Amino acid sequence: MATIYDVAKLAEVSPMTVSRVINQKGPISEATKLKVEQAIEALNYIPNKSAQSLVSKKTKILSLLITDISNPFFTKVARGAEDKALQLGYQVIFSNSDEDIEKESKYIQMLLESRVDGVLMAPSGDQSRKNVKKLIKSQIPFVLLDREIDGVDSDIVLGNSYEGTRNLIDHLVEQGHKKIALINGPTYISTARERKRAYIETLQFYNLPIDEALIFETDYKQQSETTIIDKLMVLPPEQKPTAIFAANNFIAVTMMKKLKERGVNVPNDIAFVCFDDFDPVMDYHPFFTVAAQPAYDFGYLGTQILIDKIEGNSSQTNRRIVLPPEIVIRESSLRHNKNPS
Repeated sequence: MATIYDVAKLAEVSPMTVSRVINQKGPISEATKLKVEQAIEALNYIPNKSAQSLVSKKTKILSLLITDISNPFFTKVARGAEDKALQLGYQVIFSNSDEDIEKESKYIQMLLESRVDGVLMAPSGDQSRKNVKKLIKSQIPFVLLDREIDGVDSDIVLGNSYEGTRNLIDHLVEQGHKKIALINGPTYISTARERKRAYIETLQFYNLPIDEALIFETDYKQQSETTIIDKLMVLPPEQKPTAIFAANNFIAVTMMKKLKERGVNVPNDIAFVCFDDFDPVMDYHPFFTVAAQPAYDFGYLGTQILIDKIEGNSSQTNRRIVLPPEIVIRESSLRHNKNPS
């Protein structure tokens, strides 16, 4: 394997000159630069990134810590982060917490030991505060994605959960629905809190009752929701919902499967809307009425902000970018025998 000294010998320059060309530092004539680059190519020399990072004190490596890589939303976030990082000369390592605070904590410790330049993080919830404090203590720049942490001021890129929920509930009310069930995520997660607040305040705006029997809290991951369906099915006819709002796409898919098993037809028997769109390869696309978030932009913009922080290119602190969702009306909320009570 060629060394920097081999390159210097072939190019007839000093090893320091080769280093300057590689790191793009110091005054180098175009003729000398060309000779060094030709020698590097001829010898197939690969610069030692570890050695470079010791000099620059930068690894050019970012970490993206998300909560569920199997969710198409976070897959698109990851793509946006990777594309922007590569564009600016950085690499991204991916970590998946599975909505588990202990797993998240282990990854944070690993990242601290790995000397990454910065962290993009979709926190597992308010309990992630302790992990963010570790990053602050170690002076590692970070940007939050999708979710806020109660009591933490930071740079963040997130969607407008409140606006998206209000628009979906507006749509259901316009369709004639008065009894709308909410299948929400855990309220220690900021997106779930905002969606519940918007659900309640929108019903209040239309002078519709808030029925606690129609409000459920479950996991944001794809899990069995049999108990929730059973509770809805045994409600008396006058209390049963005519529409369901699911807080994310995975909850929606699971609920849809359970309804189908019980012979409940969507949208004729019950209307259905949810937050976040579906991957085109899924059976339910295009079918669901959704509040679609620009997931790719979450990662892309978050990475730009993080690299600006790392390289000192911005004097702004605690930047907050809120991306509006797009309401996409599809079959799941359009009843053919429209007679909700």
